[in-house]
Amino acid sequence: MMLLIHPLAAIGRRTLALLAMLGNVTLFVIGAITHIFRPPFYGREFLNALLNIGWLSLPVVGMTAIFTGGALALQIYDGSSRFSAEAVVPQIVAIGMVRELGPVLVGLMVAARVTSSIAAEIATMKVTEQIDALTTLSTHPMKYLTAPRVLAALLVVPVLVGVGDIIGIYGGFLVATGQLGFNPANYIRNTADFLEASDVISSLIKGSAFGGIAAVMGCYFGMNSGRGAQGVGQATKSSVQAAAVLILAANFLLTSLFFAS
Repeated sequence: MMLLIHPLAAIGRRTLALLAMLGNVTLFVIGAITHIFRPPFYGREFLNALLNIGWLSLPVVGMTAIFTGGALALQIYDGSSRFSAEAVVPQIVAIGMVRELGPVLVGLMVAARVTSSIAAEIATMKVTEQIDALTTLSTHPMKYLTAPRVLAALLVVPVLVGVGDIIGIYGGFLVATGQLGFNPANYIRNTADFLEASDVISSLIKGSAFGGIAAVMGCYFGMNSGRGAQGVGQATKSSVQAAAVLILAANFLLTSLFFAS
């Protein structure tokens, strides 16, 4: 009997811990959003977050997008040639980058670069008692550390997604016209004619959602990190893992919402 109870008890403990974490994250998200709209506003922290999340992420986003667009063009050409449908390469590259690959890849790159950075920074501040010092100085840590970063991510990641979409389509254009023999003017015309406003809007909305997830996970795990170097490392690792999983889950939900027939 005891052999049966112990595994069930372990499953119950893990389930309760997961539910407790989900509840804490939900309360953290609500707190972060409410602090965005309440004064005081820390403009310098907001501008620093814009620079870190947006401008400094452009190189990795650009490199990821251009190689992905080129590889996508090669794969689609090879697959469509089996059905003598090579002409669809521009359209499929465009819709694949704008609807799915662009937002998801940018979200994952932001999670890898920005979420880890935020979690490590805030966790280090907690370990060195800088967060306690903020509280002593009557500065709310949520408002000073979390709200500017979450707001910056919500605003700037859609811009990164738009740039990534353009660069990814351009990567497909370079491969298709330089290696696969497509006419440049026809390629651009087919791309422009096929994309719709709803595709672009859904891409930008996904970018905002993914940016918010990345920033919130970095702040949450940083604020709740353990003490010492091991706590900082664990917070950084857990934040990136949680952000990546939630981004992929949110992508499925948003895709179902926008495009399910």
